[in-house]
Amino acid sequence: YCDTAYAFHEGKNLSFDEIIDEIKHFDTNFITVTGGEPLAQRSCYAFLDQLCDIGYDVSLETGGALSIKDVHEKVKIILDIKTPGSGESENNHWDNLPLIKPTDEIKIVITDQNDYKWAKKVIQEKGLYLNSDILFSPSFGDLEPSELAGWILKDNLKVRMQLQLHKIIWGEKKGV
Repeated sequence: YCDTAYAFHEGKNLSFDEIIDEIKHFDTNFITVTGGEPLAQRSCYAFLDQLCDIGYDVSLETGGALSIKDVHEKVKIILDIKTPGSGESENNHWDNLPLIKPTDEIKIVITDQNDYKWAKKVIQEKGLYLNSDILFSPSFGDLEPSELAGWILKDNLKVRMQLQLHKIIWGEKKGV
């Protein structure tokens, strides 16, 4: 359920300097690198390093299938754990979990109650509460946020709920 699958085949190639020139048009110190799986591009590591060295606060949204061990220590990692409902749970790179810092986040997108139960079990078995914040996000169009919120409250889970605000605000518009 990648919400930027178009990024696999569309867009244009830019150098690091060209990307940074584009970023400078915005009055921000915070940059999030996302879209598909950024770490699938080997140059992503060097780009993250460069952003950190320039002084940006950087976060990386990664699908969790590739190792994060070489990601710059200043980068805040938002690591997805894929559920069975995603069709990608066999690609989870569990060796990433010990690398998660207290400032990082683990995100689990929930498609249905089976995913929810699976996620609760993984949190318990892997001791995820000890490492970082855990975010549960309802899969847009598959699970109503109120339903997921009800399950979380009923079970008193120590997780934060996250919605895909860009989908709520802009729908299917690309690049927002």
